[in-house]
Amino acid sequence: MQPHRIFKMKFGDLYPLYIQKTERKNRTKDEVDKVICWLTGYGPAELEQQIELGNDLETFFAQAPALNPNCSLITGVVCGVRVEEIEDPLMQQIRYLDKLVDELARGKAIEKILRH
Repeated sequence: MQPHRIFKMKFGDLYPLYIQKTERKNRTKDEVDKVICWLTGYGPAELEQQIELGNDLETFFAQAPALNPNCSLITGVVCGVRVEEIEDPLMQQIRYLDKLVDELARGKAIEKILRH
């Protein structure tokens, strides 16, 4: 079976879209970076390096230092699919990130987004 085409999308192409989405709702790039780093374990410099390298989403998540152990607490619907029911681990990680950005754009408190 062919891998899903989203796996080969460059993280650096999606990143500005995440920022645009949240800035339209008066959130900041720093907050986007914070949720991405929380999920993946990247630091700010490592995140920037991933963008500069032009890595696709598959590589971005494969090289992530450590997924946050609380990522399983991320629940809800993204693109009409419940994130907690997605079977493919990579697709689930991508949708976790989408869900975090959606929550940020909707104005949810950063502490709640980060599952504190």
